[in-house]
Amino acid sequence: MRYRTTIDNQVFSFDDLKQVMAVASPARSGDYLAGVGAATAQQRMAARHVLAETQLRQFLTEALVPYEDDNITRLIIDTHDAAAFAPVAHLTVGDFRNWLLSEQATTEALTALAPGLMPEMVAAVSKLMRNQDLIAVARKCSVVTRFRNTIGLPGHLAVRLQPNHPTDDLRGVAASTLDGLMMGAGDAVIGLNPVSDSMPVLDSLLHMLDEVIQRFEIPTQSCVLTHVTNTLKLAEAGAPVDLVFQSIAGTEKANLSFGVTPALLDEAYAAALALKRGTVGDNVMYFETGQGSALSANASFGVDQQTCEVRAYALARRYKPLLINTVVGFIGPEYLYDGKQIIRAGLEDHCCGKLLGLPIGCDVCYTNHAEADQDDMDTLLVLLGTAGLTFLIGVPGADDVMLNYQSTSFHDALFLRETLGLKRAPEFEAWLQRMQITDAGAHLLPPGANRLLSGMGGLAALGR
Repeated sequence: MRYRTTIDNQVFSFDDLKQVMAVASPARSGDYLAGVGAATAQQRMAARHVLAETQLRQFLTEALVPYEDDNITRLIIDTHDAAAFAPVAHLTVGDFRNWLLSEQATTEALTALAPGLMPEMVAAVSKLMRNQDLIAVARKCSVVTRFRNTIGLPGHLAVRLQPNHPTDDLRGVAASTLDGLMMGAGDAVIGLNPVSDSMPVLDSLLHMLDEVIQRFEIPTQSCVLTHVTNTLKLAEAGAPVDLVFQSIAGTEKANLSFGVTPALLDEAYAAALALKRGTVGDNVMYFETGQGSALSANASFGVDQQTCEVRAYALARRYKPLLINTVVGFIGPEYLYDGKQIIRAGLEDHCCGKLLGLPIGCDVCYTNHAEADQDDMDTLLVLLGTAGLTFLIGVPGADDVMLNYQSTSFHDALFLRETLGLKRAPEFEAWLQRMQITDAGAHLLPPGANRLLSGMGGLAALGR
């Protein structure tokens, strides 16, 4: 189906809805690399005019990636909740934007609507939004998940403590873990990216992190972010697996490049539930995504990178994850060139994930060859905090010495919580106070007084 509009006596024509979506996207290097970005600002605005007048229900009949060729498309269509969609089924994309920004779009209304929204609908409406719109809409969404603590409550911000080490040295991992806990981080997860795929190494990392959690009775969860097949093997061997992790993308072909299928994830989800390691809930999955992953796998099918990203959220939604985060600037400047593009992408991903009912966080990050710096990350950090971000990443000094990229630090999380008045997961906050790491007002106490530091010898011994 062709789409066209006339602006100032100039006719703009688009081959299909996929092209409308791509051209309507804010400028980003990945779309230009793929040859689908707008040629001019006028063409971009024309595509947005067309998109604004497109009926939301058009996405139910015009698949951007063919139904018969892609299992993610089939998942999206086959699980669509028509009853939940009904309240907005009569709207155009432009009308939907206006409704989302209205007082009618309450937290309760958005929660009920989420199962009825397709990723393409959500991606489309985000393309018509300014940054402040993305913040305003995301802020109204509430997605709460639980495993050993409660994540996503309004007015709260969790932190993934990321104690990566370039050689998976247990003492180094233990030291970074202690550093983060002393700074009040770790309520989202203590989540390690391992260097090795060696099963004995992965097993030792899992056991060490679990021993920390059990010895100090920390109401949090651990995760070694290895491939899902490794985690399945570890769980079968009796390793202390809390969460199952996997990177995912928005097309079948892209997921196959990761060695992942929905059937494999189904198996992993069932296995994790069967372990029954959660104490306050059973959200057992952790996913990571990032704009550009489908294109980097030559698996985007001409769909713009932001829409591909949001399609990945449909796969995540199937498993009711505890956590999902976009690693927004990690893939590099080939996909998000500079700070401006990274900031926009982070706000888009967060808003779209929340609208789809996901507990989405963000690794506010960039690679060293991107046209970005830590000031850009500070800007995105504050904007996402204002938007109600579920969780962010905490890395010692904001510099991940294993993955070689720049992220956010434990101090950044403290700054954001202090500035915006955000709380930690309540069970974790209570633990921090019991350990005399924080006071009743959730402020850090002098380190000499706390009980965790007095147990430091025991913690350091875990790495020997």
